This record gives sequence, structure tokens and C-alpha cells, in this order.
Amino acid sequence: MEHEEIHLDFNFMMKEQLGDDSGLEPEDINYLSDKVELIHSDLVSKRVAGELPFFDLPYQDTAPIKALAEDLTATFDNLLLIGIGGSALGPLAIHNALHSPFYNQIVQHDKRHPRMYFLDNVDPDETACLLELLDLKKTVVVVITKSGTTAETMASFLVLREVIRKKSGKIDASQIIAITDPETGLLRKIAREEGYRTLDIPPGVGGRFSVLTPVGLLSAAVSGINIDDILTGAANMDKRCSNPNVWENPAYMKGTLEYLFHMRQGRNISVLMAYSEALGSIIEWYVQLWAESLGKKYGLDGRVVYTGQTPVKAIGATDQHSQLQLYIEGPHDKTITFLKVDKFENEINIPEDFTEMEGINYLSGHTLNELINAEQRATEVAIAKAGRPNCRIDIPSITPFTIGQLFYLFEVQTAFTGGLYKINPFDQPGVEEGKRLTFGMMGRKGFEEKKQEVESIQKNSLYTI
Repeated sequence: MEHEEIHLDFNFMMKEQLGDDSGLEPEDINYLSDKVELIHSDLVSKRVAGELPFFDLPYQDTAPIKALAEDLTATFDNLLLIGIGGSALGPLAIHNALHSPFYNQIVQHDKRHPRMYFLDNVDPDETACLLELLDLKKTVVVVITKSGTTAETMASFLVLREVIRKKSGKIDASQIIAITDPETGLLRKIAREEGYRTLDIPPGVGGRFSVLTPVGLLSAAVSGINIDDILTGAANMDKRCSNPNVWENPAYMKGTLEYLFHMRQGRNISVLMAYSEALGSIIEWYVQLWAESLGKKYGLDGRVVYTGQTPVKAIGATDQHSQLQLYIEGPHDKTITFLKVDKFENEINIPEDFTEMEGINYLSGHTLNELINAEQRATEVAIAKAGRPNCRIDIPSITPFTIGQLFYLFEVQTAFTGGLYKINPFDQPGVEEGKRLTFGMMGRKGFEEKKQEVESIQKNSLYTI
């Protein structure tokens, strides 16, 4: 395996390239050096104390994951993963980055690995269609929830259990894998009682930071991905991100740039635009990571801060024809990060046809690879010419090693940027009230007043057409 490193190019965020009106100077970054050093020391101390275990995931023992994956590969035709949030976005990000978009059709013919399905919502029509498609007797169900109280995940799990029971007459314990807390929680309790095989989500690792745990690695291993290479890539990035010098630490630099543009110029939207279809699900994973970690009402001191950027997904070259007009001529409220792949797995030549037809003939003799990367470079220059800050993460090729780096880069960037904002990037208090209201509406004991609250508020809904 070639150890290709990804790199951050932020020239179009600096005054030398972007211009005096929008660009930053080195002094702007150096002004935060004392703050960066304090945040770095705090992160290191918490890591040593075991308070931030996601930092050490690159060095875990993967033998239990690989052993289980080998058994599942030999036994089942299908794997159905049930989860929501990071429990589904992480596995999907790995799968879609490293496999053909037509993976299920391909493995249906070669039979080397199970077909992979991901159920990450409680949409009844999607669920019904999936249940109609799958031969559940030949399907292993991987259910992922740390607490075992995630309403959507457990509801889908209960539906699957019942359907399996009706079709098979019983539930074979080997057909269900639980990935959950190692000791506590309702799913752990169910797994013990029912005899399900389990893998652990390490205590202290939240869902959106769990992609490098069995949450993301089991399904990857079942589908034939080398999960050790993913972790080796993450370890490579860990070494680079252990440097307290912001000018030599890509995660710290990326977080610093986003923070400065947000706080000094009001750029409260962070666009991540990948010039690769394969990286689209990684952006969706990043959207949760950035939004849920940094969107906070209260700072660490208890004061109201209402902070955080809104992350937005874009895919090039497709979204040049849908979003780019806004980015170039709309409000000055965005930073844009491009993901550029230097070498794609395939190369496709553009035929030399219609050579006499002006306006088309210039494409002849080139490749789709040249075209998509030319579009990326042209777009970043056009955005820079309009005075809009943008940077680029160069990815030599999409491999387990490079996406391991990418996951780890974004996780450290997020943890570090939480320090800049002086908020806790590891909790999500804003979503808890919605959960409590849902519990009440669904009749969970102890939440009766929440149902009454919803009904009372809905009675006062006056404006409907």
C-alpha cells in the first residue's frame, strides 16, 4: 500500500491570492497562537486522561471485528445495517467512498461478499420496499445504538425481528449483531438475554465520532475493505495533528481558518464541495459532525453564544449548475472547501468525434479525468476572483489509507474548533427536547407531560391555508 498523504491548500484564503478585502494575513492566524497552544494542551491532557478516546481509535485491536466479518461473509448473502446519525452516516461514508456505486449488483454475480443495505430512517415506504426485496433468511441484521433507546433504530429493529420471526418461525441469534455500549444500555441487555453476538462502542466515543469504531469498520470489513489500512491512515494524520504549531497542523489550520472567517467576516456557512461522487457520503457525515458539534447556544462559561457554522454539501461538477451562482454572486457568508482527487481509479477517454464542430471539438483527445479536475480548478479560481475564500484538500487517490486521514482530520478539526468557540463540541443538548417530545407522543412512560405540551401547542396553530 502506498502511503499517500492528503494536503490542505489554503492559498485562496490569504490576502496574497484572495485580495485585501476578503483574505487573511499570516498575522491574523498568528494572533491566535497563544489560544491555539492552550487548546492543544487541553486536548493532549484530556487524551492522556482517557477523556477523549476517539483520538486513540487508530491503534485499536481489529482482530475481533475481522473475525466476525469473516464469519458473516461466509454465512450470509445480505447484510442490513440499522442505525441513524453517526451510526449510519459513518458506515455509509466508508462504503460509498471505497466501493462501486453498483456494488450490490456486482457482488450478486461474484458472491465473494454479502450485498449491503443501510436503513437509516423510519420512512414506512422505504422500509416496506426493503423488506419486500430482501430474503431475510439469508440476511444478517446489524443494529447500532449505544444506548439502546434511540427510537428510530429500535423501532426498525423491532420491525425486522417480527418479520424474521413470521417468515422463519423463529429468530436465529446468530442472525443479529448488536453494536452498542460494552456494559450498559437496553440493547446490551437485549443482546445478553437473546444471545446475540456483539461488538463494543468504546465508552466516551459519541456517535458522530464513531466511524473508526466497529460502527464503521464491521460493515467495511464484511464488504472486503482493508480496515487496518483505514486506521493506518488515521494514525498518519494523528501524527501530523499532534504538532502544536498551527502552520504545520492541517486540522488546527483548517479550524482556525473557518473560525476567523466566521467571527471576523460573518461567514457562517461552511460548504464542502467534492469533485468525486464517491466522496458525497463523507460530506454527509461531515455535515453532522460540524453542525451537531459546534452549533451551540451556550458557551463553557454558561453564557449564551449562539455559535457554529451551517455546513452545506455540494458535488462538482453537478452543483456548478445549481449552487455556484449563489456562491459567486450571493451573500458574502460562506467559506468553501473543495475535495479534489488527483488520480481516479478509472480513466475514460473522450472520443475524437465531431472534430469540425466548433464548441465541441476542443474536448476531443482529452479524458473525463482531465475535465472534472479542470472544472474544479476553474471553479476555485472563479470563486477567488469574486473575493470568496476557499481552500482545497488534495487527495492523491481514494483508498482506505486516504479516507482514514480524511476522517481523522475532520474529527480533530472539530474538537479543536470547539476550543476556539469555547463550547463543548461533544454534546448535543439542542436535540434532546425533540427526543423528549417524541417519547411523549409515542407514549413512553415518564414523558406524559410532553405529549400534552405538543397537543396544547398544536391547538394554537392558527395559520393554515
